Amino acid sequence: MADDGRRGDEGERGPGAVYQMFVTMEDLLDKLKLLDYEENLIRRNNMKALSRHYFALPTNPGEQFYMFTSVAAWLLNQTGHFFEQPQEYDDPNATISNILTEFRALGGSVDFPPSKLKQGYGEQVCYVLDRLAEEVLKHTGFNWKRPEYPAEEMEEEALMDDDAELTLNKLEDELIEEADDFEEGESFLDLEILKAQGQKMEGSESTKPEEILESTTDAAEWNLEVERVLPQLKVTIRTDNKDWRIHVDQMHQHKEGIEASLKETKSYLDRLQDEISRTLEKVSSREKYVNNQLENLIQEFRAAQTQLNEAKDRYQQGSGGVTERTRLLSEISEELEKVKQDMEEKGSSMTDGAPLVKIKQALTKLKQEITQMDIRIGVVEHTLLQAKLKEKSNMTRDMHATNIPETTIGGY
Repeated sequence: MADDGRRGDEGERGPGAVYQMFVTMEDLLDKLKLLDYEENLIRRNNMKALSRHYFALPTNPGEQFYMFTSVAAWLLNQTGHFFEQPQEYDDPNATISNILTEFRALGGSVDFPPSKLKQGYGEQVCYVLDRLAEEVLKHTGFNWKRPEYPAEEMEEEALMDDDAELTLNKLEDELIEEADDFEEGESFLDLEILKAQGQKMEGSESTKPEEILESTTDAAEWNLEVERVLPQLKVTIRTDNKDWRIHVDQMHQHKEGIEASLKETKSYLDRLQDEISRTLEKVSSREKYVNNQLENLIQEFRAAQTQLNEAKDRYQQGSGGVTERTRLLSEISEELEKVKQDMEEKGSSMTDGAPLVKIKQALTKLKQEITQMDIRIGVVEHTLLQAKLKEKSNMTRDMHATNIPETTIGGY
């Protein structure tokens, strides 16, 4: 399974990182088959089965995004987390956000932008689905078993058959025929037994005869005896793939084949070398001719390039001054805006007639109050005058009333 580091910069992970998502997709498909997704997801929802590189290569982004969300929702439900099956017209951003939330809850790390999942294919899509499938396998208690390798004897037999096919010659044919004869029941002479017997005889016979030995056997009888025991004198050598003689014969055969192939190939390579040499010479001559023809243009181009560099330098210097002046202009513009705002506030306060109207209203109200006070003062003065007149009339009446009895008394 791909880890988190493979979703970073491809240049830091090596040239094989580009093809890692194909491996992840194949692992994901195997895990989905173990979960029987074809029966539980594909047939129930009437979907198309996934291919080996479905989420690794772009084919139909809309269909791939819907398939991604459907598979992710199904896997999340298999882990025991309730997740509603997304529909085709749902908001993709909300669907991706919900999937990533559940993915983080299961312990997955998300170090890529969510927009990578919106396209429906790529390394991030394969990574998320692979982690979810692995969590489902853990939830169901699935365990990977150790691989069962075939027995080594079968491999040795197959290797012996292959070597026999490669190194088949007359000697091996004869040896195989003799081995077949041995299997049919013919007697043979074992070299190991003869060797052991010879060693025993050497140990028992420590002394050698000093006289000259002379044969007394008849030649005709010897020939008859040889013909009689000849079938028993056959020596069978069993083929062994680990024997160095077979390897030496194979080396000689391969050497002869290489030399024969080299003779044919060398001529082609020599002709190819000659053609490449002539082509290189033609290319170099054409290059020299083109350089000679374009020398003036190259000089003009160099001069123009020098002028362009000088113009760029002047432009950079001028742009630096323009930047400084632009900054000063922005500061002055801000101060001017502040002054304008102050002037507008003062002008609006000066041209505003509301205070004057209030003053006029206050004067009018004051005049009304003064008039009312004058009326009240007049009423009070009139009342006071009436009181004084009444008091004066009362005093006059009292004076007249006092004077009349005195005159009356003085008359008596």
